[in-house]
Amino acid sequence: MELTEPTPGHAPGRDELARAMDHANLPTLVAVLHQLTGDARWLADPYRPTRSRGMDDHDDGGFTEDVRRELCAAAVDAVLAWSDGRPPAVPAPTGDALLDLMSLAVGEEVPPEYEPMAALDMGFRAPTPVPAASRAFRVVVIGAGVSGMLAAIGLREAGIDHVVLEKNDDVGGTWLENRYPGAGVDTPSHLYSYSFAPRQWTTHFGKRDEVLGYLREIADRHDLRRVIRFGTEVVSAVYGDQRWTVTTADGETTTADAVITAIGVLNRPKVPDLPGTFDGPVVHSARWPDDLDVTGKRVAIVGTGASAMQIVPAIAERAGHVTVFQRSPQWAAPNDVYFAEVDAAKKLLLEHVPFYRRWYRTRLAWNVNDRVHPALQVDPEWEHPERSVNAANDAHRRFFTRYLESQLAGREDLLAKALPDYPPFGKRMLLDNGWFAALRRDDVDLVTEPVTAFTPAGVRAADGTEHDADVVVLCTGFEAHLQLPFDVRGRDGVSIRDLWGDDDPDAYLGVAVAGFPNLFLTNGPGTALGHGGSQFTVIECQMRFILDALGTMAANGIGAVEVRPEAHADYAARQDAAHEQMIWTHPGMRNWYRNPAGRVVTTLPWRIVDYWTMTRQVDWADFVTEPAG
Repeated sequence: MELTEPTPGHAPGRDELARAMDHANLPTLVAVLHQLTGDARWLADPYRPTRSRGMDDHDDGGFTEDVRRELCAAAVDAVLAWSDGRPPAVPAPTGDALLDLMSLAVGEEVPPEYEPMAALDMGFRAPTPVPAASRAFRVVVIGAGVSGMLAAIGLREAGIDHVVLEKNDDVGGTWLENRYPGAGVDTPSHLYSYSFAPRQWTTHFGKRDEVLGYLREIADRHDLRRVIRFGTEVVSAVYGDQRWTVTTADGETTTADAVITAIGVLNRPKVPDLPGTFDGPVVHSARWPDDLDVTGKRVAIVGTGASAMQIVPAIAERAGHVTVFQRSPQWAAPNDVYFAEVDAAKKLLLEHVPFYRRWYRTRLAWNVNDRVHPALQVDPEWEHPERSVNAANDAHRRFFTRYLESQLAGREDLLAKALPDYPPFGKRMLLDNGWFAALRRDDVDLVTEPVTAFTPAGVRAADGTEHDADVVVLCTGFEAHLQLPFDVRGRDGVSIRDLWGDDDPDAYLGVAVAGFPNLFLTNGPGTALGHGGSQFTVIECQMRFILDALGTMAANGIGAVEVRPEAHADYAARQDAAHEQMIWTHPGMRNWYRNPAGRVVTTLPWRIVDYWTMTRQVDWADFVTEPAG
């Protein structure tokens, strides 16, 4: 899985390249210039960009117009010289050289622990090869979404026999299933992709059809459908004698040395048990029918989470009337490029300028991955714990409040309803995609009473008010705490459901569970991202770890690998202790990260770089192994 770069001899002409440079992200361009030329002057003032604010791309870098013109002209010369055959002066910076360039590109000092992760992600350091299998070894992968596809690619490259069992009729997982109006990602497109498989995205934040198209392209490129059994839903997986027996809904069984679960987290809709009946269609956002047309209809939206925030602006103009029932308001961040297309000039730079795509992605990662993590730590001495958790978090609150007030200016009624009373980032921060503008419409109502029942003509709110509707849409989330929706039995027939209950899962690194040898989880307990970043990054961390374990087993005659109970318990205790010091345990709100007992069971408490380091390779001291027998 290697990241490919532009090749010399294929650069555009000088004039076309010069026009494209006018659209360049200048902090990215400075790093590229140094790699191509090796000239140390690009590392010093006046060519050092300033620090970007928030998630802004900071294209101008804070440079004067004269410096901008100089950088662009020098970049044109450097790219044309490279295209004519001059090799890059610094082709693969690592160590301090890479840290210096990263600090230059992001406008602030980058700590040393980020260097190994960045060097691997950018292709400047080769990954550790998976040990070659020395015996027959087979793996069953359950699910063909983002994680399952990555597993299949990695297993094939490692030479490990495998089959993927997928309940749907195509790849894509949640992106195949979720097709509601406005569906898309809230992570920049160039991060919401495999590190080894970039794409020329059409928009800065990918929408559902393009994301699904990307995943289908990857499946075709790697010939994945050849190893996927579609329409095959798993109902049980049972371990015994160093083998797993996996049974499907049609009664067929498959045996393997190991199982990788790749079923995702947000794929089992949570449907509230409301009394009464409604004469019209009731749909969950994750099961939006292809033939549902809301044009001219009265639509009741139950919930104000991420899916509701995407659906309401998408349907408001064509629906007859939209009524939104809000359990709690959401914080939403401004973003100027949420709907913006990636223009042709930017695509040219990404495709034809060496190293540009890598540095552009690295800057995005720096801005959205761990940057906000320190602001989510509880300061026990903070004097306003009712509204924020520390001084930085309080500054975020002021910023987001000002933004919300500017969007709802003149609508005091909406301000009173839409302003959250809990700390920002207490729930996953959403992006304003026209949400506030939609709330201002005369044909959109925001109701702060929860829905308590269906009526034949619509729904009834908690205050007894009945609201007529033609369609009811449940934006009520997913059964995120039920990690494995099928029967899983490990050593001595122990059920994982008995171990976890309905809502209290935990796993070592979110990947392995004591008592369940040769079972590896992706997107397991405690690995969803709450502070930012791309879930693709987490999934790649997990697969690197899993492939290390499986390759070692296949190469060294190991029949069983099981995390030690004490290692599992220690990790779970450290994870819980970390969460106790974080914003998601704040008493002033509810979120899907916590179970009914208040324990955070879905979200990663660590910085992404910490988790990357933890999963870089297997710590065999934490595992018990058995020889194959």
